[in-house]
Amino acid sequence: MSKLTFDQATFARKLGLVWMPGEVKVLDDETKAQLVAAMDAQPALVTQSNAGIPAFLSNFIDPKLIEVLVTPMKAAEIAGETKKGDWTTTVATFPVIESTGETSAYGDYSNNGSVEVNANFPQRQSFHYQTFTQWGEKALAVAALAKIDLASRLNIASALLLNKFQNLTYFFGVSGLQNYGLLNDPGLYSPISPTSPWSSTTADVIYADVVRLFAQLQTQANGTIDKDATMTLALSPVNEVNFTKTNQYNVNVTDQIKKNFPNLTVKSAVEYSTFGGELVQLIATAVDGQETLTAAFTEKMRAHAIVVQPSSWMQKKSQGTFGTVIFRPFLIAQMLG
Repeated sequence: MSKLTFDQATFARKLGLVWMPGEVKVLDDETKAQLVAAMDAQPALVTQSNAGIPAFLSNFIDPKLIEVLVTPMKAAEIAGETKKGDWTTTVATFPVIESTGETSAYGDYSNNGSVEVNANFPQRQSFHYQTFTQWGEKALAVAALAKIDLASRLNIASALLLNKFQNLTYFFGVSGLQNYGLLNDPGLYSPISPTSPWSSTTADVIYADVVRLFAQLQTQANGTIDKDATMTLALSPVNEVNFTKTNQYNVNVTDQIKKNFPNLTVKSAVEYSTFGGELVQLIATAVDGQETLTAAFTEKMRAHAIVVQPSSWMQKKSQGTFGTVIFRPFLIAQMLG
């Protein structure tokens, strides 16, 4: 067998025919005629010259979804959280009882001296709120192309939205109702001022201000607590950073607090950075078995019936809040500045 002629090799390359080096191929007259006819029928490209593929074919979609972060919801962690009533409850009443009376000099035939009980009935009003989740058949299918479970992500979003509002009410209550928050309850005592802003002062000054705040709490509590009481020191993350400052003995503020107030816990929330300055609250969490405060809700999450539409679905979700109920405001001391 003979090697391909120059013309035959040229036709073969143009038609995309490849022979391995060293092999010998012979084109008969019929095949040669077909090659020539093919080249005559299509002498040049009619499409645009291209050596690539559609870019989307080389695109990788990571199956792991990266969620956008939101500010932490810390109110329930600071104040504790309790269910009060249910979604039919509009008002909650919290009876407060006080023992009163007087004594008298003893006498065998004297009936002087008596005791009484005085009761108050402070109330808080609930606030109920809602949001809707909606999803359609085509929307689900399109999202699935990107490996997104749209229905479950919408449910997650609705829960986050409701809980963010719940956290807001725990700090600030609801305007127009007897519904107050941890930072604006009318029963709270006026805050004292720091010696100087903690961001621009020393560790010794910061620790001294914490001691001043505890002294203020003792004054308000009239001796019902001591330094071993279970307490929470609540402040902003910006202010908490200042607790890493050290004194001349290389001891930071946190270490000093742990040594002198063994049952004190430091907790932070962004809401303590206020328009009036950095707020710090020292809370005696409970005295004689009675909690000082609690974040209260009627319904943490109520998922209503799913409504079926011709090619979509919708669902209402609701919650209810009393804000933060402070039973003993005098057990919370504040510092602002």
